[in-house]
Amino acid sequence: MPIQAALAELSTLLGQRLSLSKSDLELHGRSETYFPTTPPDAVAYPETTQEVSDLVRICAAHKLPVVGWGTGTSLEGQAVAFSGGVVVDFSRMNRVLDLRQGDMDVAVQPGITREALNEELRATGLFFPVDPGANASIGGMASTRASGTTAVRYGTMRDNVLGLEVVLADGRIIRTGTRARKTAAGYDLTGLFVGAEGTLGLITELTLKLHGQPEAITAAICAFDTVDDAVRAVIDTIQMGLSMARIELLDAETAKAFNAYAGASMPECPHLMVEFHGSETGVAEMAETFGAIIADHNGHGFDWATRPEDRNALWTMRHNGAYAIYAARPGWKSLVTDVCVPISRLAEAVNETAADLRDSGLYGPILGHVGDGNFHSVIMFDPADQAALERVKAASNRMVERALAMGGTMTGEHGIGVGKMGYMQAEHGQGWQVMGAIKQALDPQNILNPGKMVPPRN
Repeated sequence: MPIQAALAELSTLLGQRLSLSKSDLELHGRSETYFPTTPPDAVAYPETTQEVSDLVRICAAHKLPVVGWGTGTSLEGQAVAFSGGVVVDFSRMNRVLDLRQGDMDVAVQPGITREALNEELRATGLFFPVDPGANASIGGMASTRASGTTAVRYGTMRDNVLGLEVVLADGRIIRTGTRARKTAAGYDLTGLFVGAEGTLGLITELTLKLHGQPEAITAAICAFDTVDDAVRAVIDTIQMGLSMARIELLDAETAKAFNAYAGASMPECPHLMVEFHGSETGVAEMAETFGAIIADHNGHGFDWATRPEDRNALWTMRHNGAYAIYAARPGWKSLVTDVCVPISRLAEAVNETAADLRDSGLYGPILGHVGDGNFHSVIMFDPADQAALERVKAASNRMVERALAMGGTMTGEHGIGVGKMGYMQAEHGQGWQVMGAIKQALDPQNILNPGKMVPPRN
């Protein structure tokens, strides 16, 4: 069988670092949400770029699919090998390669996680700001164009990746971008691979933009009587030009879940969680202005957290939001979805989504990075109810349709994977066919994460 010949060659290349164990295959066939466990044929653990190149050449010769794997925290099935093949686990390629403090950039391997990177940077006065919540790998974050709680100030992965080293579908190794902060030289190949979800190449090195650790940080949480009040406070804050580092929305169901899961004592109503970075004077001025905005929108229970331990507790609770919601429905599964709309339509989008979920009889708490118009719903369902998943998918589809009708996007940060393939044509029109042409040019055999991102091939 061709696959056995390929696995034999890969075993010669990697030795014990090619795994065929049932437990390892199942671990690398799982998703964070509702997708069925789909084990690959093998899991590879390369340690160098050359090994990745050799691995891909072998797979290309045997037309064996290749799927990259960081930590497996993606939410739309991006890292699941639904077509079989080899999952390439980058956990052994996890080093900082070159830190340039003077230029405020760093070269890293793809398997390093964001928390490990910031631990390495702690003594330098610099940090990497992109924070999707999960302790994801940097390579995975680039592949899905991740963002998170700090994107409103520091941008997404697209804004913080200066250059890449990538292994193409034929095993060629290319470099994109430079360490310069801008360029007018040719196509933006770095931008092409950031967000491609491993369909165009495997990222083996990244050059990242770093930021100075702020002099002062203050965070706060405040309650509102309605989601509408909370969202309109966000809109006013954005339009006032306040330089927030984070501004997060929690609805009443999320607050209730936090209380049960984290022992919090939040009123069971909508909340905003905010954080400001800057100088001592600047942070104080922004906090004062924000307090006035909150008062104009019936905010109450305003509680500042200035000590590091209090801020860390606040954001740990927020980052564990999905797990708090899971715990509210033990034994249930989830569809975790997100959309992003223009800020002027945010209140409308959130209110209509909340009403839709309520009218559909679904438990789907809403939370999100509302400073850039991005919000999420964790929609839970009982797997014993055979029709439940279809009802949940229908509600998620209506979220997408609502966002597109408002001039928004089907996903602000979770990506496409297989979960949202059905709306690529609606959002991109003929542009989706252009994506398919790029895929055809770079991966004519369709071995890199097949079945994702682009139109199916005839």
